[in-house]
Amino acid sequence: MKIIGIVCEYNPFHNGHLYHLKKVKELFPDSLIVLVLNGYFMQRGDVSIISKKDKCQIALSFGVDLVIELPFVYGTQSADIFASASVKILESLKCDYIVFGSESNNIDILNKITDYMLNNEEEYNKKVKEYLDNGINYPTAMAKALNIDFEFKSNDLLGISYLKAIKNNNYHIKGITIKRTNDYLDTTSNDDIISATNIRNKWENNQDIKRYLPKYREKYLKKINLDDYFNLIKYKIITEKDLSIYLDVDEGIENRLVKIIDNCTNLDDFIAKIKSKRYTHNKIKRMLVHILIGLTKEDNKKITLDYLKILGFSKKGQEYLNNIKDKLDIPITINKKSLVYIYEIKASKIYDLVTNGDNLKFELSNKPIKF
Repeated sequence: MKIIGIVCEYNPFHNGHLYHLKKVKELFPDSLIVLVLNGYFMQRGDVSIISKKDKCQIALSFGVDLVIELPFVYGTQSADIFASASVKILESLKCDYIVFGSESNNIDILNKITDYMLNNEEEYNKKVKEYLDNGINYPTAMAKALNIDFEFKSNDLLGISYLKAIKNNNYHIKGITIKRTNDYLDTTSNDDIISATNIRNKWENNQDIKRYLPKYREKYLKKINLDDYFNLIKYKIITEKDLSIYLDVDEGIENRLVKIIDNCTNLDDFIAKIKSKRYTHNKIKRMLVHILIGLTKEDNKKITLDYLKILGFSKKGQEYLNNIKDKLDIPITINKKSLVYIYEIKASKIYDLVTNGDNLKFELSNKPIKF
């Protein structure tokens, strides 16, 4: 039996995710699927419109066997950090493959690109920085630094981050791609499979989204109160003595945050006024999440993945976990003194404030969902 790893945010779980799971089962009919799941706040700094608990329940109902938490402290950072923690979790659970969506669907090219980046790291990074300083966007800067004709899109970029983590750590897990059928930047199409971004936009604008979701319907989806969310951020920025202590608050941008915040009435307006070549939309959103939750640079240096939190499992997944638990490099006993745990609790409390939910109860119970 092959152990297959996937990494997802499910914000929300849609037809494309179901397609992903079906393709995994086609590629590996006799397999067990392990999911590393991001929870309340996403890699691009968004607030999830489905709670961690509900995402886990949905994943199990559609054939995932074992669901593991990707902690907040890793799930809201750059692609390389997000991917490194995710792959480390999958490797620790003895996964044979990580199967990820890819626009190019060419694992050979992605491996060659990754090898070049790692073997020529200093020269490559220098060239990318030069192109970025000249106002070129990151994907184009990568292609120019590599001197290749390749269009870097979101899933391929994340896939390269997975492959870098595998190669840097000499993991035995291998990468496999599945063709992505839509563009995450698209917000207008109405095909059966559309991006999560498109679905969220339609949901926020009160459009019918049933055709884009499997039959779990819309009951799990939450309307995020962005006004409340912005007001929490605004309060934190106004009252903090030193914003520079927080992760991603660099190069004096804290002064700009304080200067601009009083003249902004909503989150989009605030982000638009801060955005620059160095501070992209997604980087700003991640920075604001870190300010709000209170993730400091100092704590970030100390954080280690010192336990795995099991969110849920099928009977098959539970049996597998019981068979390997004594062989794990990372324990599955939750360490309540860990910074990983402390920040996860903070994230759940803030998430409850903007969703009017009760996710703290789920966090404190530490009881996996059985399916």
